[in-house]
Amino acid sequence: MNEIQLKYGCNPNQKPSRIFMEDGSELPVTVLNGRPGYINFLDAFNGWQLVKELKQATGLPAAASFKHVSPAGAAVGLPLSDTLAKIYWVDDLGELTPLASAYARARGADRMSSYGDFIALSDVCDVCTANLIKREVSDGVIAPGYEPEALEILKSKKKGNYNVIQMDASYIPANLEQKQVYGITFEQGRNELDCGNELLSNIVTKNKELPENARMDMKISLITLKYTQSNSVCYVKDGQAIGIGAGQQSRIHCTRLAGQKADNWYLRQSPQVMGLKFLDGLGRADRDNAIDIYMGDEYEDVLADGAWEKIFQEKPAVFTREEKRAWLDGLSNVTCGSDAFFPFSDNVERAYKSGVKYIAQPGGSIRDDAVIDCCDKYGMVMAFTGIRLFHH
Repeated sequence: MNEIQLKYGCNPNQKPSRIFMEDGSELPVTVLNGRPGYINFLDAFNGWQLVKELKQATGLPAAASFKHVSPAGAAVGLPLSDTLAKIYWVDDLGELTPLASAYARARGADRMSSYGDFIALSDVCDVCTANLIKREVSDGVIAPGYEPEALEILKSKKKGNYNVIQMDASYIPANLEQKQVYGITFEQGRNELDCGNELLSNIVTKNKELPENARMDMKISLITLKYTQSNSVCYVKDGQAIGIGAGQQSRIHCTRLAGQKADNWYLRQSPQVMGLKFLDGLGRADRDNAIDIYMGDEYEDVLADGAWEKIFQEKPAVFTREEKRAWLDGLSNVTCGSDAFFPFSDNVERAYKSGVKYIAQPGGSIRDDAVIDCCDKYGMVMAFTGIRLFHH
């Protein structure tokens, strides 16, 4: 098959719509279930490239949770702590396989953004991962294969309409890629950059101690940025993205957005949030929404009389600004990657507030000296990669 007809394009009024191989060759994908749409395939193909590169860079199974052509989360398959298993709502599933752990991390880092995601898996989907996916609200999954029982589990989602795509792992795309905008064809060479150790060799700060776990996190941040709509900044800790700021016109706004998401990830682990007593039967999505509001400035929306009774067994105390700051002061050894240079030191100042100790960015700003000085002030380690990672 060299063509798949789609229901419509980005919007219902954009018809006809299809994906196809212009040279007449076979498509490298097979739809095993459902009817994926235009945006589904955009998410699937971007997500597949991301997890494939994460697996190549780390040797670990990888997963990504994509929404609107940017990752909401990306991670490799390291074991979960009891705390992470609880805040990701997987503590009742027992021991997870490495691939399932990767998806639990990718989905759990920013559960608000991951709601209704398209999933990418680097390895054959196993039963454990399929059971995890089955319980989440999701549009579909792409993987290089599926265990027979796992495929049947996935086919049962969404009344049998869940999108399941199998990717030919041996597929190698052409060196040149094209797209049209306003009837005009754009052409460029594919971004085949290897985000490996060579990019991290130019450490420009006084502190040059880059442990292996931080080096891995730097690679994860850069690979994630490679497939995130620019401008973009990515915070990573212990093998998973914990905050991604995508598609912002201002670099500092990317850094703030990603930092706020990283903060929320860590705040979910606080005693105040871990101790929330939800009503029996309240769904995971409703709990996620309540937690997000409770941790934010509009907490009264869930704590007001008449509101909290619909969510909690007992009314929680306000999570004060001072308590949140005190808890966030415990977040440390975070890695921050940027797809283009930091033009001002304010990005470093904001990153520091979210526990960042390691930074990977291209460098090349006329204010590089000020950015380096700010890193030195906090004892950070910063590598200049010399390579921009814009993605559009």
